[in-house]
Amino acid sequence: MHHQSRLAAAAAAILLTAGIGSTIPASASQSAAPSQPPATALVTNARWGGHSSFDRIVIDIRGKVPPVTVQAVKKLHYDGLGTEVPLAGKHFLEIRLSPAAAHDDNGRSVYKGPKLTKIWLPSLKGLALTGDFEGVVTLGAAFTTKPTYTTRVLHSPERFVLDIRHTPPACGR
Repeated sequence: MHHQSRLAAAAAAILLTAGIGSTIPASASQSAAPSQPPATALVTNARWGGHSSFDRIVIDIRGKVPPVTVQAVKKLHYDGLGTEVPLAGKHFLEIRLSPAAAHDDNGRSVYKGPKLTKIWLPSLKGLALTGDFEGVVTLGAAFTTKPTYTTRVLHSPERFVLDIRHTPPACGR
């Protein structure tokens, strides 16, 4: 009988230990490893540069670069508000990153790039952060001519790159 009570006590101790271990919040175990990238990609910056045959937009990411779509749109609008983005141009590209955020878990912005800026490059004329809502970060770019572009993802550090080819001048005859 003494042997059975020992087994019951050992089983109770194992179950109690397992129960306590399972009640530790997941966030507590994640905070023990601060070097891990965030679960949701964080958009921290957008920058641009001019080159001899193309202009470049670079979007810096903390974490893994999420899926990105680039789409030509007639006008740029702020997500959630629907108001038009005041960037001069005749052609626009909308850049959507999802799942992504430009703010941390406490709602503080981690995005240090331009919110709305005019640019004087051969192709790129303006850039704006147009949304950071429900897991989607959206930026808009303005052009005076229809943009021809390529995209790529670069690593170490993580970033999304959009190269816009310069439009050759029209031949006058």
